[in-house]
Parts: sequence; structure tokens; C-alpha cells
Amino acid sequence: MGKMTGYDALEPWIRVLEITLAKPSLKDNTADLDRILKALRKDGAFDTIVSDLSLVKRIPGLLRESGYRGEAVLHRADGCWHLIDFIPAGIQRPIYGLAVDLGTTTVVLELVDLRNRKSVDSATFHNPQIKTGVDILSRIHFASSGMDAVSELQKMVIEGINARVGEMMKALGAMPESVVAISVAGNTTMTHMFLGITPYWICREPYIPAANRFEGIKALDLGLAINPLAPVQVFPNIGSYFGGDLIAGILASGMGERSEISILVDVGTNAEVVIGNNEWLMACAGAAGPALEGGVAAIGMMAAPGAIDKVLIKPGTHEFTITTIGNIPPIGICGSGLIDLTAQMFIAGMLDIRGKLVLERCSDRLIYKDEIPHFRIVPASGSGTGEDLTISQPDIDALIRSKAAMYTILTTITNTVNIPLRTVERFYVAGTFGSYIDPRSAITIGMIPDLPLSAYVSLGNTSLKGAKMALLSRKAAEDASGIRDRITYLELNVNQEFMNLFSAAKFLPHTDTSLFPSVRRRQD
Repeated sequence: MGKMTGYDALEPWIRVLEITLAKPSLKDNTADLDRILKALRKDGAFDTIVSDLSLVKRIPGLLRESGYRGEAVLHRADGCWHLIDFIPAGIQRPIYGLAVDLGTTTVVLELVDLRNRKSVDSATFHNPQIKTGVDILSRIHFASSGMDAVSELQKMVIEGINARVGEMMKALGAMPESVVAISVAGNTTMTHMFLGITPYWICREPYIPAANRFEGIKALDLGLAINPLAPVQVFPNIGSYFGGDLIAGILASGMGERSEISILVDVGTNAEVVIGNNEWLMACAGAAGPALEGGVAAIGMMAAPGAIDKVLIKPGTHEFTITTIGNIPPIGICGSGLIDLTAQMFIAGMLDIRGKLVLERCSDRLIYKDEIPHFRIVPASGSGTGEDLTISQPDIDALIRSKAAMYTILTTITNTVNIPLRTVERFYVAGTFGSYIDPRSAITIGMIPDLPLSAYVSLGNTSLKGAKMALLSRKAAEDASGIRDRITYLELNVNQEFMNLFSAAKFLPHTDTSLFPSVRRRQD
């Protein structure tokens, strides 16, 4: 995952302290729990400490088993410290935390050793809730049948996490109880389903979540098969369409800590955008995601082995150079490959400014299926499917609409705060999409502003990175709530300027070519 930020040196969210206690006697009949609390309070940082009844029941046996020596595991919440566990001396038990990116399509886990702050394992799996619906609205519809359906959705994802944690613990030779904390970042709907809360009202006017903050939750409450008293830290939401995964992204980017104006873009089901600095933040979301993820083209696919991710067309000869994820024969094309292809075809003159195929430039690569023009990217002989891989004119049109929506979202939000898009100093791109995208290609088609390439920073999975930061740092966890309180949300559905700007952006790269000087230079 790379290096953490300055949060490294700050007080951790989970503390593990070695303590040695005086054994009880007729002269010292202090209660077992009080004996532990007294020893901990010698460190001035532990003023108020509380303990769950289930742990109190175990403490007498644990102390006598350990000879009154061992490690106390605590976490900070609600203004006080909570005793999670007591590990008897002589037991070499690791202490782990789990960071979770709770995605609609994919769930990603990262296991962290809380003693040395290093990642020790990870797991990725398809969200089991997909069987009730691929998209969020389908799952909300499924959940609308009652709390049994909500519980079923919750059970699916909890059991998925439990299974992977069990596998990781088995591989490490550790017990699931060694996982003493979990930090979860997901969108508003996924967060509700994870917690067993109905998402019914999220998609119904006036689009209200059941809650935006979730505190005091323990693993036992959710059926997580880890330490039953492990705190479950869930990133807060802003509202129905802006969730904890974006709060985690802001935390991971560090944009809320700097004075320079930055933009963070995360492309998934929607394109979600944040602009701001350490004084203010504004956010919005819009439907620009599916085509940019490769989800609209007939051969579109997520970034996975066999997906075309890069395309280069040699000037003059129009010779194609194509790479795939995993360097295996291509079976489809992901978002970054689709953007590369469109950009290269435009520069080569195979697409005009409207994004229409130029018949005389496409030569023998142009074929027709049911009277619809298709561009052959890879012939059947070179594909992993044994069939031609082609992109149709409607596929290209869908990409043009998505890229126009993305650019319009960016111009609308920057206009709202009266900051010219060209003056943005840092442009962060999050998610799998950000890991593969070539900024130059995205600029060429007019999807993102024509900034210096050095302004663009790919951050990868910021939802997971933010969750990990909050898992390791008490201040990062607190900052997540602070970020939420600083964000102003811009509603695009009722923004008339958005529709006006959208029409102008449905050209390559734009109707106003002065906005994209580097593209004009490449065409000259």
C-alpha cells in the first residue's frame, strides 16, 4: 500500500500495553478489574477506562492464568478508553486490525499488524449481494420487501468477510480473535446494508439516509467472526449519494490538509468529485461512470486480466499497438483502454470532432453488423475469444456522453466556487480507473482539463487507504468526522448550468478548442 502520511507518528487508535500487577493478598484486596485499571491509569493518557461485562467475566481467570502479567488492548472512542481484551503473559498472540473497502461490486480487505503497523495479508472478493442485483437500486428494491431481506443482504457481506478473515488467520496460524479492530469505508447504501439498516428511503424523495454517523458498534453486534469486542469504525456519510468511501478518499489524498486547491475524482457507478483545500471542501456526484468503466461498450469489461488497457496508433501507418492486463490475448476492453482508443482514433483522424467514424480513414477496419458501423480493434485471429473485438458507433457515442458528463461535472463545480478549472494545482484520480488511465488520452478526448501532466496523481484504492489510515491513527479517525462536517454538497440534478455546459462538451475535445491547447498542438 506504500507509505502512510504524517499520521504515522500520531497516537494510534488501538493501544497495546504490557502491564505487571501486584498479586492480591489480605492486605491488598483490590478487585481484579480495578487492579488492571489502576495499573493503566499510571500512564496519564488513560484517564477514563470502561470495560464490557463479557470481558469482566473472563478477567479473574485470565489474571490467575497469567500470574497477573500480560497485555491490555484498548481503543479510544466517545471521549474515553475501552478495554477490548487482556492477553496473558507467555501467549505470543498477534494483534491485527482489518481495513475494509466495502464496494458495490468488490470488497477488499487488508490485514494490518497493529504492533508494527505493517500489512500482512489482503483479500479481494466479489460482493455476494450481486446475486440480488448488480446495481445499488436493484439491491434497495430487494431490501424493500422487509427486514428479513435487509438481514439477508447484511448476512451475505458479513459471511463473505468472515470467510476471508478465517482463511487469512489460518494461513498465519492465528485465531480470528486476534483481529481486535475493523475500519470500514463504503457508499451510503452499502454502509446501511452492512449494518443491517434499511436503505429504503435513500432512493426515495427527499432521499434521506437512516443515519450518517455510526458509533459504538462492536463486532459482536454484526456477527463478525473476530474479537467480539473489536470496535467497528464505519466512515460517516454526507447523504444519500456521497458516502464514507469518498470521505476515506479525501483523507487518503490529504487534500483537506493542504492550502493548494485540489480536485479528487473517483469513477465508479457515478463520477464523484471533490474540490477544495484545508479551509473548505465542495462535492458533487453525477452519472458519468458506466462507459468510463468499460460498462457500456459491448466488449467493455472491468480492469481484469485480458482487458485491453492501452492502445497506440502509429502516425502515418495507422499500425496498432495494444497491451492487455496480464499480457494475455485480449477478451475485452476496460475504461482506460476505451479512452486510449478513442483518443488515438481522434488524433489519427479516424473520428471527427463529433466522435463519428470517418469511413475513408478507418479503411478495412470498418465493418457493419446489422447496418451499424463497427471498428475492428482486434481480429478474431488475435483475440482471446476467437472472435473479432469491435467497438460500434453507439459504443463511441456512449463514451462521448460519459466524457462530456465528467467534464461538465468538473466545470460546474469549479464555476460554483469561482475557480477556473485551469488553475487547479493537483488533480487526484482514485480507484481502479485511476490506476490505469492515461491522463494525456483523457485530456485528448476532453474528459479532464488540459493541465500539466505533473498535476495528475493516481491514488489507487483511496477507500481502502483511508480505512487503513483511520485504523492506525486516532487523529485520522477523528479527522474523518471533521472532513464530513466541512463538505458542502452541490446537487447537480437541479443545476441548469450543468445541462447547458453538457451540450458544449459532447465534442472531441470540446466545442471550445481553446480549452485544450495541447490537443490542438498534437493535431497540427
